Amino acid sequence: MKVQSLTRAFDIVELLSREQHGLTLTEVSARLDLPQSTTYRLLSALKERGYVEQTKPSSWYRLGLAFVELSSLYLNRLELKTEAEPFLRELSQKTRQTVFMATRDGDQIVYIEKVEQFDSLRKYSIIGQRKPVYATSLGKALLLGLTDIEIREALAHTRFEALGPKTLTDLQRLLYEIQISRERGWTLDDEEAEPGVRCVAAPVRDYRGHVIASVSTSWSIPAYPDIDIAQFAEYVQNATRAISVHMGYR
Repeated sequence: MKVQSLTRAFDIVELLSREQHGLTLTEVSARLDLPQSTTYRLLSALKERGYVEQTKPSSWYRLGLAFVELSSLYLNRLELKTEAEPFLRELSQKTRQTVFMATRDGDQIVYIEKVEQFDSLRKYSIIGQRKPVYATSLGKALLLGLTDIEIREALAHTRFEALGPKTLTDLQRLLYEIQISRERGWTLDDEEAEPGVRCVAAPVRDYRGHVIASVSTSWSIPAYPDIDIAQFAEYVQNATRAISVHMGYR
């Protein structure tokens, strides 16, 4: 789509956002001083993606549910970070290690928060970064809310690559570990994402019981060889349970 067409599409969206009951094709065309053929083409494209819907029998155009979904995802993420922040800080203080929170996008995780023992602008370097779900404790925790069939579908086109010395490089091994993790409630990354680093994570659930995020703490194995993994996993689970409650989970 050309820049001009994109601009016109946004003009249509902004116009419809101010009209509770919608507008006809003729009205949109007249208000924006666009040819009806161009207006129809842009409205059809927006309608196909769910950003515009057409009422019947009046054939008025108004904003579609896709905008509601986008807004909901954005607001939920803001709410999640707000509710999680004190528990992430408490977890970081208890473990004296860095804490991360992530969400899932297909077969990747997206980092949305990081808490360290000291305030640092470096924390923002990780926000928005992505890693494969199969090689991270955060990613595996995000998969705990899916069935094996759903995991197979989500990773159907994933290319498993070794990122660390112990990366799980095939789906069957991953499913086996996910089963173990479901039973104990937490996941482990033991030098799978990078050498010399170990992480434990657990899922965050919303009011529906759906996994919406995961939280982890990580540490350098050479620097902290005697850390009790199960103890750290309990700390992480306590944090994710508290966050889940604040997100409506019972």
